[in-house]
Amino acid sequence: MSRVWNFSAGPAVLPEDVLRQAADEMLDWHGSGMSVMEMSHRGKEFISIAEQAEADLRELLAIPSNYRVLFMQGGAIAENALIPMNLLGSKGVADYVVTGSWSVKSQKEARKYGAVNIAATSEPSGFTTVPAMAEWKLSADPAYVFACTNETIGGVEYPFEPDLARIGRGEVPVVADMSSHILSRAIDVSKYGLIFGGAQKNIGPAGLTLVIVRDDLIGHAMVHCPTAFDFRIVADNHSMYNTPPTYAIYIAGLVFQWLKRAGGVAAIEAQNIAKAKLLYDFLDGSDFYENRVDPACRSRMNVPFFLKDEALNDAFLAESKVAGLVQLKGHKSVGGMRASIYNAMPLAGVQALIDFMRDFAARRG
Repeated sequence: MSRVWNFSAGPAVLPEDVLRQAADEMLDWHGSGMSVMEMSHRGKEFISIAEQAEADLRELLAIPSNYRVLFMQGGAIAENALIPMNLLGSKGVADYVVTGSWSVKSQKEARKYGAVNIAATSEPSGFTTVPAMAEWKLSADPAYVFACTNETIGGVEYPFEPDLARIGRGEVPVVADMSSHILSRAIDVSKYGLIFGGAQKNIGPAGLTLVIVRDDLIGHAMVHCPTAFDFRIVADNHSMYNTPPTYAIYIAGLVFQWLKRAGGVAAIEAQNIAKAKLLYDFLDGSDFYENRVDPACRSRMNVPFFLKDEALNDAFLAESKVAGLVQLKGHKSVGGMRASIYNAMPLAGVQALIDFMRDFAARRG
């Protein structure tokens, strides 16, 4: 069977070059006589893999030297607990900007460990936009301000970097969940105190969680924070305090190398802009489909859309699968359809989707 066009929101499509290299190295990594899956995380072979992966990530994102890169487990959902456990400290309060399903979950989890102030929310719009920073109402002295800068389910992406200096609060660190768009666009890491994301969108397989954290935010964990999740312990042990997700780190490293060969983040961002424009332009020109997100805040990575006659949803999904287009069903909380077009999805895949959608509309409209 030939490979399908996989529009899954995660675990998601990976570059074919990466999959082929991993297959070639499955039984014998670089003459070691063993698979990466079999290596000790403390052996020189795997340590070299992890060190190269971190070096390549630092280069791709221009991560400053006063930030630590942590390879962790538990996914972004675990980080919703680990961040307040590590960062709340004596302040005891954090501010959250709520723009969709994931930031709703994040603020609910944080309430188990301290006070939460909702600095802004787009709930009145049905989570179809991002509140302007001028509307954010921060508390007097929060430990951090949390933002989910791309809402995977709702397809809402920040059209700006949440730089608190713009509203006179530059001393407050920004914590950003970038799970579904990290490495898809240029960012200024220095504008954030902490960036995190699950790997299974643009980085690699599920099981790896990436944390990029500024040095001064490490070392403030609550006494009941599990040792394996204390950022200080993880950083001091180079993410090797416990056995890390070794194979996921290896695949992430291959993805970083693939990105570098492709021209880095700037080059992939240009491709992502082109892919998203192609799909949104088609949706906007259609009287059969619609996207309900504020055009200024549309995600380049996750494109939700609806058939105006939703009685045709099942037929659309069945026929698209036959056409080799899979994982297009929208999240159960919002319905409709969703095409996730991450870095590894080529323009040809987006064009194939549009061709099918045009044909389906012509036959069913």
